[in-house]
Amino acid sequence: MLLPKVLTSIDLSPILALLPAPRSPLPAPFYPFFLAAILDYLIGDPWGWLHPVQVMGWAIDRFTTTALKYLDRPLARRMAGVVLCWGLILGTGGVTWLLVYSCDWLHPWLGTAVRSILLASCFAGRSLRRAAEDVLAAIATEDLDLARSQLRMYVGRDTDKITIPEIDRAILETVTENAIDGVMAPLFYAIVGMFIPAVGAVPLAMAYKAASTLDSMVGYRREPYADLGWCSAKVEDVLTWLPCRLAVLTLSIISGKPLTVWRLCWRDARQDPSPNSGWSECAYAAALGVRVGGVNYYRGEVQNKPFLGDDLQPITAAIIQQALNLTRYSFLLWLGLLAIVSIQT
Repeated sequence: MLLPKVLTSIDLSPILALLPAPRSPLPAPFYPFFLAAILDYLIGDPWGWLHPVQVMGWAIDRFTTTALKYLDRPLARRMAGVVLCWGLILGTGGVTWLLVYSCDWLHPWLGTAVRSILLASCFAGRSLRRAAEDVLAAIATEDLDLARSQLRMYVGRDTDKITIPEIDRAILETVTENAIDGVMAPLFYAIVGMFIPAVGAVPLAMAYKAASTLDSMVGYRREPYADLGWCSAKVEDVLTWLPCRLAVLTLSIISGKPLTVWRLCWRDARQDPSPNSGWSECAYAAALGVRVGGVNYYRGEVQNKPFLGDDLQPITAAIIQQALNLTRYSFLLWLGLLAIVSIQT
């Protein structure tokens, strides 16, 4: 028992001080990306928990209610819309920046934890999968009323009379459109922010999330949002344009059909009134060999959307799962490329 006592009495600190500190091959700014991806995959957005988008939605609703009540002229509403748009985007980014760097000041681990949680809230991968699977589970039990009820929670179109093939199409259109603004675009802006130290990954991703939330709440061409939401719709279109095209490029590669995807997108996506959703939906449709678009009903009014893709096979639950997997593979590919670049730099 003498030897252990001798060893424990030796002061090794001078020797240890000469040794290099253990280092991870990945830089610290990458950790929140890794942790956020795990959180979104395992937990997603837990029901009943306060979410940043809820706070944004509350602010938008309060501002919109006040503006519509007191402003009657189109120009006044457009000016109010500009204030709403940039005020929420810059305000969200600024508050997020202040929060994460305040946590860094308290303790680096706290800063990493807060960054990871906030970044995970920007990703909607698990939420999209859960939404699709809820509706598909109802279809599998042949409960059409339940399927319609579940679908109504996630789409804006009328669902009272739609058939099962139309439900399948609605699910696919929803998960493929939201794959961009709910998954890939937030990741894109987080990556951009990572390479701008003065801004940071999470503040920029949250700022984009604010733009996306604005577009989903007030970015409509119909009244009463035509003037108030004009700026929000335009800004979101511009911010989503580049990550959408990069996502289409990624889908074309991992699907193994690059020429088909780009040919059909060039033929069909340009016919869609949206500069981004048409491209994302068409890219998935081309990769999966299905066709989306057609007649939808909104508040009893018919809306014809252009057909996107070739009708080579019907849309089924298996096709929808493949679409969800394509989104996951795209997300992981971007994350892997970021890790490689981070190690090299």
